[in-house]
Amino acid sequence: MRARRTASRGFTLIELLIVVAIIGIIVAIAVVNMINAIQRAKQKRSMADIKSLSSALEAYAVDLNSYPAAAGYSLPSGLSLPTATFGAVAGELSPTYIRMAPLQDGWNSWYLYGASTSRADYAVRSSGADGLPQATPLFGPTTDFTADIILVDGAFVQFPEGAQR
Repeated sequence: MRARRTASRGFTLIELLIVVAIIGIIVAIAVVNMINAIQRAKQKRSMADIKSLSSALEAYAVDLNSYPAAAGYSLPSGLSLPTATFGAVAGELSPTYIRMAPLQDGWNSWYLYGASTSRADYAVRSSGADGLPQATPLFGPTTDFTADIILVDGAFVQFPEGAQR
């Protein structure tokens, strides 16, 4: 009587390596997209915070006929933008005009605030992903995560738009 051999039904090493390689490629694509989505979420959070601060500043100005004082603003002619952190002004706004003023953007950098010397205009700025204010802003839509987000007198003058890099 002859012993019957059954064929082995396992995976070969090559098949396993191919599957692992495919999974690695899928994970690499997913991680890049996830990091991009996290950065976009931080931008949107920062823009929402800046808009909330703007609403509080507008309410403050309605009551007191001027914006809170702060140094470092001379737009549109001189192009210098806020250099004072928003923490210096937050005490004047909280809790009357905003329950709790956000002080840091999505990347944990301080929001910057500036008002004109006449206190008739203001600017709020987030330094973007790198945390460093741009020396010369681009103004208008940007496609760079490191670009600043700038709001002047209630309107965004530099903001993220489209695909980011």
